[in-house]
Amino acid sequence: MIELDAEDGKLRVLARGAMGRTGGRGGAAVRDTHGRTYAAGTVELTALPLTALQAAVAAAISSGATGFEAAVVVAGKLSDPGVAAVREVSPTARIIFSDVKGAVFDVLDADDHYGVENPIAAQRPDDDAAGARKVPAGFDLDTESEVFE
Repeated sequence: MIELDAEDGKLRVLARGAMGRTGGRGGAAVRDTHGRTYAAGTVELTALPLTALQAAVAAAISSGATGFEAAVVVAGKLSDPGVAAVREVSPTARIIFSDVKGAVFDVLDADDHYGVENPIAAQRPDDDAAGARKVPAGFDLDTESEVFE
């Protein structure tokens, strides 16, 4: 289990709250370089489909943010196009992924760019000896989502 510091834990709470308020499939929150936070849920409009991370980045940029320290994505995919948006603004920002319950299953640091191209194929130091990804129980690597029964 990956533990978060207090500031990143706050982002997780904000992201889960945004997901709950909107009733969407995901939530995200970002912290800019001034410590301000922005949270958003998934936008599912025909004319404007956005992942929660894309929506949170858009809210931050439209409010004048010029850089990010960190982002938390709840119930999102590692291949989320919002990762590229965060990296465009701040290549060194940490991006944390959790399931809907808030359990962290991956963290993309500054040198982790595989989240955009191929999230499953890249090996990380916390993989097991056979190279299999360690993910929470019930997480489906084929769809990059949590399986509900």
